[in-house]
Amino acid sequence: MTMNLPVLKTHNLSAYIKSVYAVPLLSAEEERELAERYRDYEDIEAAQRLVLSNLRYVVQIANRFMGYGLPLGDLIQEGNIGLMKAVKRFDPKRNIRLVSFAVHWIRADIYDFILKNWKIVRVATTKAQRKLFFNLRNRRQSLDPMTESEIKQLASDLDVPEKDVRQMEVRMTGTEVSFNPNCSEDEDCSFVSAPEQYIEDNSYNPELNYEQKQTEVERNDLLMNALDELDDRSRDIIVQRWLNEDAKKAPLRELADKYKLSAERIRQIEQNAMLKLRNSLGEYEQLST
Repeated sequence: MTMNLPVLKTHNLSAYIKSVYAVPLLSAEEERELAERYRDYEDIEAAQRLVLSNLRYVVQIANRFMGYGLPLGDLIQEGNIGLMKAVKRFDPKRNIRLVSFAVHWIRADIYDFILKNWKIVRVATTKAQRKLFFNLRNRRQSLDPMTESEIKQLASDLDVPEKDVRQMEVRMTGTEVSFNPNCSEDEDCSFVSAPEQYIEDNSYNPELNYEQKQTEVERNDLLMNALDELDDRSRDIIVQRWLNEDAKKAPLRELADKYKLSAERIRQIEQNAMLKLRNSLGEYEQLST
């Protein structure tokens, strides 16, 4: 998808932000019409208007990631790519606004950019840390980790807390691990314990989120169908005992008084109803697979 967007220049970021906020927002009807034009006719102009009207949200989201030490302009550029991906995949039939769908794609691209470019361990970022870093490097007697007595002595000489010396010691002796090691075909990376191998965040994966939502809807439909097969009394007992909206389980004695039965009889009806539900759900799941 090729389109003309406001040029983002890092030396004039404020002008870019001002320009995207000057773009009028779309109404829900306008947004749906443009999305249908792009989906049905691949109308690039319609897609461009969808992107332009939502660029301000990319700026807002990118601002939340400023604590990683990366330029805001770079974060916005990556977020814009995520927005364009979202426009390409947006389905107007879902009856949701584009920004609600796009926020996951925007965040995902910014996350990916941060993981590829953020230096996990910054040895010295403040003036005090830089001073401690150089003093620590000069005062260390060997490449071995400092002993407790050496840490206490250095903290006393430099008039800094011992915890700061320990923290800098860890930063200096620690090694950085590539998030995604780039190994050639002749190299074996199986022994490398890279974060890529054990860190996975699917919380902002639109595809997985949509699949999980659909699964929840399907399971709820199965449960409603199974409940419809019960008689009115059994269905009410199950609802009052297990499906109350306030999550409060009705006591057996309360239902016994309602139906003029013993609490033991209510318990038996509940057990029989639960057995029928399990059987019905099992049959429905087999038919759907």
